[in-house]
Amino acid sequence: MHSLWRTLDRGTLRDIALVCLADAMVGAAFGAIAVSGGLPPWVPVVMSLLVFAGGAQFAAVGVVLSGGAPIAAVAVGLVLNARLLPFGFAIGDVLGGRWWTRLTGAHLMTDEAVAFVLRDGDPRRRHAAFWACGLGLFVSWNAAVVLGALAGRGIGDTAALGLDAAFPAVLLALVLPALAERNVRNAASLGAVVAVAATPFLPAGVPVLLALTGLVLATRAPAPLPDPEVR
Repeated sequence: MHSLWRTLDRGTLRDIALVCLADAMVGAAFGAIAVSGGLPPWVPVVMSLLVFAGGAQFAAVGVVLSGGAPIAAVAVGLVLNARLLPFGFAIGDVLGGRWWTRLTGAHLMTDEAVAFVLRDGDPRRRHAAFWACGLGLFVSWNAAVVLGALAGRGIGDTAALGLDAAFPAVLLALVLPALAERNVRNAASLGAVVAVAATPFLPAGVPVLLALTGLVLATRAPAPLPDPEVR
């Protein structure tokens, strides 16, 4: 574990710490919202330990609190988490070869951890960034959910605190550097247009999956540069 932290530079460690802090705020909001909505405190706590997927947890609890059936909540969570499948192929090299490291890595896989992996090309730093971010988020998220659940009954309006804005803000900050590449910008633009257009007509989570159609542009090879020797 000590060598894991020594592999990463101070800037990356700082960024991971900031992500953990921001996600802890969101986790506290999740626990508070779930309990203030009428769920017993153990529900968000157990869900966070077993599911560990912020967006899916918010969506599932939202379905239940709005009167939906538990099976509908599970379906929404599965649809949202389906986006992690291509992530697994993209960062499979950092999970190790043993079955238990792959299983643990799959459970710790989040958008933030994947973002840290994809922004570095060195295998050792990719590996260290994933596990440092994944473990850090798991601990901070679950601790914050417990605190939020305990405080949930005493909070009147959790939306007024604006904590739900921290999650998309962190993801946006991590994605911005990648948008310097033209192919990535084109793919992100197409995915955003598709998701926004589909949102009024499709259930929550499905537009996110449809946004993956933007990858068609990302996988297109850039046009070859002209040979300077050719006149």
